[in-house]
Amino acid sequence: MTTQSEQRGDVAALVPAAGAGLRLGPGAPKALRHLAGEPLLVHAVRRLLATPDVGCVVVAAPPGEVDTVQAMLPEGVLVVEGGATRQSSVANALRAVPAEYTIILVHDAARALTPPAVIARVAAAVRAGALAVIPVLPVVDTIKRVDDAGDVLATVDRAVLRAVQTPQGFDRKTLTTAHDQAGDDLTDDAGLVEMMGVRVATVPGDDLAMKITRPLDLKIAEALL
Repeated sequence: MTTQSEQRGDVAALVPAAGAGLRLGPGAPKALRHLAGEPLLVHAVRRLLATPDVGCVVVAAPPGEVDTVQAMLPEGVLVVEGGATRQSSVANALRAVPAEYTIILVHDAARALTPPAVIARVAAAVRAGALAVIPVLPVVDTIKRVDDAGDVLATVDRAVLRAVQTPQGFDRKTLTTAHDQAGDDLTDDAGLVEMMGVRVATVPGDDLAMKITRPLDLKIAEALL
């Protein structure tokens, strides 16, 4: 695996990896579950380091697992302790990024197969001047809005909907300000930026950037590998 010292990129990638992943069933924290013999986190970090833009990777590990996570990753990858929420884990990782990195990506370890091309597209959009960028895919299913009883209220026009993936990219000052001003915990960093009134741009995502959430997702990912 490529070491971080060999990278020449201007991008820092944050990987919040402290979540329990209860929908995957009982076992280790989600990022440490194995896919084809290796933790999801290792697959995700490998793809980040395969992207020339990425010069720094910071992982927020499950509490008490910093040494374990550090041992499974290449030399030079920074590992900090994650928080009780995804938002606090991202904030912890962001504080550890060296000052010279002004482009920040936030990437889910559960999107372990994300192609480097997607990572590069997001970074390029921020470098070109966007303050916030997300990779997206068109929504292919019919979407219904329902009430509390589960009865359909309306059919939503899927032409204006997009499924959001990661990494999400940000100008560092913008992301730092968003976390400093954050109130209620959100699971989406772009959502924090939206609350500040900042425009969020989009770039094409990829089907391989699927989020591994359920046991079936693991089987699909193994088949893809």
